[in-house]
Amino acid sequence: MHPPRFYSPFPLAVGARVELAESAARHAARVLRMGAGDALTLFDGRGGEYACRVDSCARAAVVAEVLAWRGIERESPLALTLVQALSSGDKMDLTVQKAVELGVGRIVPVVARRGVVRLEGERARKRAARWRAVAASACEQCGRNRVPEVADPEELRDWLARPPSGARPARLMLDPGASLALDTFPGEKGAAGVELLVGAEGGWAPDETELARLAGFAAVRLGPRVLRTETAGLAALAAMQCLWGDFRAGARHV
Repeated sequence: MHPPRFYSPFPLAVGARVELAESAARHAARVLRMGAGDALTLFDGRGGEYACRVDSCARAAVVAEVLAWRGIERESPLALTLVQALSSGDKMDLTVQKAVELGVGRIVPVVARRGVVRLEGERARKRAARWRAVAASACEQCGRNRVPEVADPEELRDWLARPPSGARPARLMLDPGASLALDTFPGEKGAAGVELLVGAEGGWAPDETELARLAGFAAVRLGPRVLRTETAGLAALAAMQCLWGDFRAGARHV
């Protein structure tokens, strides 16, 4: 079995002794029942991972010795940004978790007119902090060593008003009524990557669709069925990894 993996919010270095974050320490000590001398893997999100050994273990504190760095990456060669309308309940947590497992590089939560969730101020910041923790936890599970960025929630129109920084990615918007299927999209899917726009439970309002079109988004469909918001984005991400990313035979990780 592979050693347990934990995210460190602090930079790591070979030879250092580090104390695991509270949640990681609790899981290591109480759930996995780890003890001194046990092997574990740590990563700090800057790339690569560290082979470590438990130095001391108590119920609420675990200290590990960093033994060696391994230059292992499991990132997709396809740069994916998920622009996801806020969804209710635990749906957004699920979307963040599974999107990370599917290789997304950035997640932008946006407020849509037909969405049922409205977040502002401190409440929005707290939810974003929770989603970042979900993203880090998903990286622990799936083997990624670079934690995707999760932006603070903002209004869709505000996000659309800002042009992409750097090379312009292909921009796709899911729409069950679109005439264009995902696998026939003619745009460039190379190094610039893809930005995927996914609507809320009630779909996009007509003015939002028009704003997205003016911002360069092409509407694409995923078959004849209408998918829920928590299903649609994940299905599209998986399909794109099959078409252009690292679900293909011979694809390389970066």
